[in-house]
This record gives sequence, C-alpha cells and structure tokens, in this order.
Amino acid sequence: MTSSVELTQDLVRFRTINPPGDERACAERLASLLENAGFAVDLVPFGEGRAQLVARIGGASGKPAIGFTGHLDTVPLGAQLWTVDPLAADIKDGKLYGRGSSDMKSGVAAFVTACAALGGKLANTPGVVLYITAGEETGCTGAAALAHAETPLPRVGALVVAEPTGNRALVGHKGALWLEAVTTGVTAHGSMPEKGVNAVYKVARAVSALQDFDFNFARHDVLGGPTLNVGTIKGGLNINSVPDRAAIGIDIRTIPGQSHAKIRDQLASYLGGDVALSTLLDAESVWTRPDDAWIGEIFRIAHDVAGFDSDPAGAPYFTDASVLTPAIGSPPTAIIGPGELALAHQTDEYCLVSRIEQATEIYSRMIRNWCGV
Repeated sequence: MTSSVELTQDLVRFRTINPPGDERACAERLASLLENAGFAVDLVPFGEGRAQLVARIGGASGKPAIGFTGHLDTVPLGAQLWTVDPLAADIKDGKLYGRGSSDMKSGVAAFVTACAALGGKLANTPGVVLYITAGEETGCTGAAALAHAETPLPRVGALVVAEPTGNRALVGHKGALWLEAVTTGVTAHGSMPEKGVNAVYKVARAVSALQDFDFNFARHDVLGGPTLNVGTIKGGLNINSVPDRAAIGIDIRTIPGQSHAKIRDQLASYLGGDVALSTLLDAESVWTRPDDAWIGEIFRIAHDVAGFDSDPAGAPYFTDASVLTPAIGSPPTAIIGPGELALAHQTDEYCLVSRIEQATEIYSRMIRNWCGV
C-alpha cells in the first residue's frame, strides 16, 4: 500500500497550478485509490480539465459520519527562481519539496491514506465523508459549486480541514470579505483638468477615509478584532488625461458575529454616493467552541502524537470550511494539517516528512475514535 509520504509525492507531481487548475487527473488518482479501499466516489466535473470528488464509506448507524476536506489546486510558482524542481517532490534532509507540499497536498494525502488503510473496517460504522475540492486558491469557488449544486452534500457530525497548521489543532479562522470600490468621473485633456471630473481624486478621498474606519465591534477572545486593508488601487489610462474611472480593492477580515451584508452597507454609507461597492469574495468566519467535546478529543490526539498543548487558537487564513461547514449542517470544525503555515505560497515550499507521518496517525486516531474501530 502507498504510504502517505509517497502519496504526497504523487500529488505534488500533478501540475494543478491555479489558474487554470487542471485538477482532474489528480482527483482521478485519488478516486481510484479510494474506490479500491471500498469508498463510493462521485467525481464531480468543474470545468475543462477540472474535477472535485465526494467520497463516502459507512453510514450504517444513527450517528453521522466524520468529514475531511482539502483542496488540490495550488498557487503559481512565483517570480523568484526555485532552487529545486517545484513539481519533482524530491525529499532531502527530511523535507519533501514542491509546490503544494505544505498547502495542502500533504494534508490530503495523509487523510486519504488513513481512510484507505481503515476502509475494510468502516462499512458498518458511522463512516467517513471526504470533500476534496478544486479552486480553493481563487476564493473557494470549487467548494461553493459543491455547496450550491442540485444534489445536497452529505452531512457529517464533525469536519476536519487539513490546511497547514504543523499538526496543531485550531478551532477557527476569520472570514474574508473582499470588495471593489469604484469611482467614476469625466475624462478631459490633462492640460485642461477643469473640463473633467477626476475619479482618482474621489478614490483617494475614499482611501483616506478608510484609514479611520471603525467597525465598532468587540474583539473576539481568540481571533482578535476585524481588520481592513486597501490592497490595490487602479486609475487612469494615461498621464495626460483626466481619469474617468478608478478602483480600490478592500480586504476585510471578519470575526464571528459580524454580518458581511451589514458591513457592506456600513461601508457604503461611510464612503458616500461617489463610491460604488461590489463584492469579490464573501467567505464567512469559522468558529467552534474550544470546550466542545469533540474538539477536546482532537486536542488530546494532537498532544499525544505531535506534542502540542490545547490552548485554543485560530488560523490567519480562510478555508473551504467557510462554504462547506454551513452547507453540511454547521458541524464542529477543526483545522489541522501537516503543512507549515509559514511555507504556504513560498518559493522552495516543503513539508516535513515527519509531519506527514504524524498527520496520518492523527487522522487515523480521529477516524478510529469516531467510528469505534
């Protein structure tokens, strides 16, 4: 049987850089492995050369299954040259190198390997559901397609997100609301600005106003406070014309209890009629109380296998759980995976082989405990 480290190497060698994604061949590899282990697998098309999969086993008792999720797409390689082949998945000094090794093909490989090893024992148990997605790196588009499909996703009693945490168990993450703010004007020759209306000046006033924006919302005990950052600004086509359009990109990170719709309305009122807002990404925050009984069990497993304490913490990034958790009944959700957070999206990305092996054991114990095998 293929080990989780070998499977990680296999997955890294599939070029799934997004855009364009091309996740189908990688998904088919996993589908074949899971079918051989006894899983019922639905390979779900997601555009040309792309696919996602939902795999199930068990479900014979009144207790719901345990769920695992991970994505197959990766970010581009970046402008900086790699010192290793980013798709070779070579191992050196205990490090498995390659794009997606930490974010997050190692996590997918670890839970698939754990599931395949236990497949023969899961038929008459609550079982396991796997949601393996495409398009996460471009705003959870794959997960959204699964969540909004005509066929409802199978519900589970708990969800594990195998994003990179170095095998520390996390209990939530902030939400992300990305907005584009557009201002318009009237173009004119740059030598006669009085004949036009400058959209850049309008958007500049919006940027200045956003520096002082206050959410007026209490901080979360673990995730902290909401944040706002203006990440992009565009305006004008040439230096000698009055620009008639300008736009900024606003990245808002939210905490549990905040309404994204209310935030957008609040910002629209705050910025005034000269600014038109549109939503680019709407991913809700995810939070499970640290005193949840299943979360306590996950803390204990992570401590026993990887030595981590049980102090509650959250991830700085958002995940497919933003979409999947509410779509499958809002089960308790834990984020725990072998990848290293600091290496996600980096040049010369790698994952420690020891972390992959630890994660496989962690996931195996989760499944055994949940399913009673």
